[in-house]
Amino acid sequence: MTAASEPLRGRTAVVTGAARGLGAAVARELSQRGASVALAGREGSALAAVRDSLDGPGRCWEVDVTDEGAMRRVARDVRAEMGPASVVVANAGIAEGGPFEMTDPSLWRRVIEVNLIGSAVTARSFIGQLRATHGYYLQIASMASLGAAPMMSAYCASKAGVESFAHALRAEYAHQGVGVGIAYLGWIDTDMVRDVDDRPVLRELRARMPRPARRVHPAPEVAARMVRTVERRNPAVYVPSWLRAGQPVRAALPLIVTFLSRRELPRLARRTGLEPTGPLGPGGRADVEGGAAGTAGGRNSRR
Repeated sequence: MTAASEPLRGRTAVVTGAARGLGAAVARELSQRGASVALAGREGSALAAVRDSLDGPGRCWEVDVTDEGAMRRVARDVRAEMGPASVVVANAGIAEGGPFEMTDPSLWRRVIEVNLIGSAVTARSFIGQLRATHGYYLQIASMASLGAAPMMSAYCASKAGVESFAHALRAEYAHQGVGVGIAYLGWIDTDMVRDVDDRPVLRELRARMPRPARRVHPAPEVAARMVRTVERRNPAVYVPSWLRAGQPVRAALPLIVTFLSRRELPRLARRTGLEPTGPLGPGGRADVEGGAAGTAGGRNSRR
């Protein structure tokens, strides 16, 4: 990409987890800035609705981001039908909550597979195209990458993993002209976060965070910040901006969280009980239920 006033115009951008929430908002923002957008995710009808809402060209693929073969086919299709990718946003992710020992082991594993392994599969599928275009890969992380929280062990582990993965990828491909960025994000107004607030324990835990840390940010606002980061090829974006201050003190965060949890979790257990949530949000439930028929094949839907 160039430093021109419209660096995304005419470029191909890929967004995973694009059927709803932040992924859909990022896809629309990329389209508004002139990119042709390839949308990938588990929910075919929702992907098609996002595609039809774009300002410019867009196509969508039903695909499981953990399926290596299907993602390779999607990458080949994107290159053949839209041109090589200049931008890849690894946004696909799911979450579950609850006590670790009560969590369904298969669901715990699935969160890791989608969030971490799915990001690696996405990068592997498109890295050749990003080398050819001197493109940019944006990894969606979280404030959970900076400091883990109780009752969200799989999600926190996966987001710590994607942060380290993105750092390694940046170092490995910098000399080949590929930029890699990490998005450290707080609470965003999405279906998944709204589902968090419907679960008593998770709602109470969020309510006990400092006021700035529990603020929910509109998805379009976050997407605009992320796409500016893509245009500038920055190594990181923090939404809200104060999350950057967590980097110098992150070694102390686990101790602080443990101190607060030792006091609050027994109180919450007495008030609400501690139960597993299952997959959070309709996107998480769609993934666990297997998505639409034919998902693993990387089915394409044109605009």
